Amino acid sequence: MSTQEIGIIILLGVFLVLLFMRMEIMFSILISSVVTMLYLGIPLSVVITRSVATIRSYGMLAIPHFIIAGEVLSDGSLSRKIIEFVESLVGWIRGGLAMVNVAASTFFGGISGSPLADISSLGTVLIPMMKKQGYDEEFATNITITSAQQGLMIPPSHNMIIYAMAAGGVASVSKLFLAGIVPGILLAIVLMIYSYYCAVKRGYPKGEPFNFIRLVKTFFSSFWGLMTLVIIILGATTGVFTATESAAIAILWALIVTKFIYKDMTAKRLWDLIGRSVITVSRLLIVMGIASSFGFVVAFLRVPQTLASLIYTLTDNPILILLIINGILILLGMIMDMGSILIITTPIFLPIAMSIGVDPVHFGIIMIFNLAIGMLTPPVGGALMVGHLISGVKMERLIVTLIPFFIIMLLTLLVVTFFPPLVMTLPNLIK
Repeated sequence: MSTQEIGIIILLGVFLVLLFMRMEIMFSILISSVVTMLYLGIPLSVVITRSVATIRSYGMLAIPHFIIAGEVLSDGSLSRKIIEFVESLVGWIRGGLAMVNVAASTFFGGISGSPLADISSLGTVLIPMMKKQGYDEEFATNITITSAQQGLMIPPSHNMIIYAMAAGGVASVSKLFLAGIVPGILLAIVLMIYSYYCAVKRGYPKGEPFNFIRLVKTFFSSFWGLMTLVIIILGATTGVFTATESAAIAILWALIVTKFIYKDMTAKRLWDLIGRSVITVSRLLIVMGIASSFGFVVAFLRVPQTLASLIYTLTDNPILILLIINGILILLGMIMDMGSILIITTPIFLPIAMSIGVDPVHFGIIMIFNLAIGMLTPPVGGALMVGHLISGVKMERLIVTLIPFFIIMLLTLLVVTFFPPLVMTLPNLIK
């Protein structure tokens, strides 16, 4: 075998062995990279230089800002106000509380940009509320953690920023923000339809009758928090300010709203949420920095070209190629965190996708939707774990009852993958 082939075997072999030994993902990536570099004779200083170069990127500044803004808004009363608003909007329908759950995730995910923040803030309120009204606890938990994945699609999603960086500038953050809106809303609509079907079949209750005056009151009550999403999208996509600047403005706006309008932000709460944000950002940046050295070794060994050649020997049909890529991404999502996958696999799969005519922005949404499914799958699925901890439902029961939701996510993924206008119409309006 050639040096290149042995290097690929060492890199992937060490990585998979350490991963299945349940070693922390960042250490699995780091050790496999270092071992392969030693075999190839690459200076280990590359690990430091690549990591620092990734973290020092200007675009990276947007990520901690969006995370802090999401923490500020999710820590206060905004989640309760959003629940009240969407309950007055759709709660009167059969199974309305399940639809409230989905609609609340649509709005809240667009504000926090984080499925885990969504589940933590909304799930602690809605899951007990749904159980009290007669919903199965498994269904209440599953609809919560599945609808929360809209936070990855509807801006501001910091994972879109990670993808844009890993893509090497061929996909702009503003276009990715716009491209994720329709797929996120499509997922919400499909989940609402399924919720209605389950409500009719299982006899779930209706909420209070529709009241237009209550709808108006609750809308204005949540309006100032919802404006965060409008500020970010319009500012970043119209060129008024960059994605990084919009993230900084989002923090300022979030602090104004929570301190002077909702009046639930105190110095202690601010200090606590900054501490949580620092932990989240630090972990994310460390993983991304280490993953960039792994990506360097992958590029050095010409893994993208090798994998492309392998796929092309199997088929040259664009549909089958996209199905293969989707399948690989779903499998990776089961065992790795999203940031690492985006950094490592984007340089591998993006050239293959572009060679068959897939737009880089479209492919970014395909990747993120795939990885959203990974948030629900064991053993690493973060959303699955948080849902289990909040609801108290056994993990085994959640996994079995999640099967219909997996099917819904997969079918929606196929639509997103093979119907590009659904994704590209909005971003193509921005020239």
